[in-house]
Amino acid sequence: MKNFPLYSEVILLRDIPEDDLYKGDIGTVVEVHQVPELETGYSVEFFDMLGNTVALVTLPMSYFRLPTHTDRPAVRLRESAA
Repeated sequence: MKNFPLYSEVILLRDIPEDDLYKGDIGTVVEVHQVPELETGYSVEFFDMLGNTVALVTLPMSYFRLPTHTDRPAVRLRESAA
């Protein structure tokens, strides 16, 4: 599996409901964590459509993939916190 460069966009492959993140969400790699004998980890920042940070998570590289030319962005409405 290929490493992800800093500031590259990645696509989430799994739901992380505790962080209100779901498969297909797009984030930006902001840090790489390499620990000997462990899978490379990445801190990835997720934004709303206005550029506000909605989550910053650190997960193994198997949770992400790079975008391809066949990917299309989509909008998922988040229920407002009342």
